[in-house]
Amino acid sequence: MKNLMSSSITFALVFFLVSLNPTSSVPSKRESYVQNACSVTRYQDLCAKTLSPFASVAKNSPSKWARAGVSVAITDNKDVLRHLLKTRLSTIEKRDRIALSDCRELLQDSLDSLHKSLAVLRTLSASEFQQQMSDLATWLSTSLTDKDTCLDGFEKTSTRSSSTVRMIRKRVTTSLYLSSNSLALLNKLAANGL
Repeated sequence: MKNLMSSSITFALVFFLVSLNPTSSVPSKRESYVQNACSVTRYQDLCAKTLSPFASVAKNSPSKWARAGVSVAITDNKDVLRHLLKTRLSTIEKRDRIALSDCRELLQDSLDSLHKSLAVLRTLSASEFQQQMSDLATWLSTSLTDKDTCLDGFEKTSTRSSSTVRMIRKRVTTSLYLSSNSLALLNKLAANGL
């Protein structure tokens, strides 16, 4: 009897300790939804980090994940654009100023493409699905190209970039990754259908 009681207590203690372990190898339902959605993206860690708040609503819905991806990309694009608009031109070299000016315009164009995409994702219909997917792929690809072109402008500037320029590059690169993830989520939606 004593051995049985001791075994029960040991089992209960082990079970309790395992349940407290936050790095348990069994993902929660929410984590499974996010992992499944982000499995098609190139930047999976960033995808999981930025889209996890949407898991309880999006679950296994490719259209909701695509919408969430674009929403996150919009928010980030706005933040980067706001940062660029606040950047004082006097703190950077002349060639970088030109690149910054171009980048502001490109990120505004990118934001416009993302907004058009979100509007269509909110009104998907079976009868127009193929045309909608085509339009969305065009706009999200344009958003990526705009950010890539922005980064190219800074690569042509001086090799001894200021900390301001390095920060801009870093922020635009992350924004580009989010747009890339959005496009991957859209492609998953296009493959799965409504």
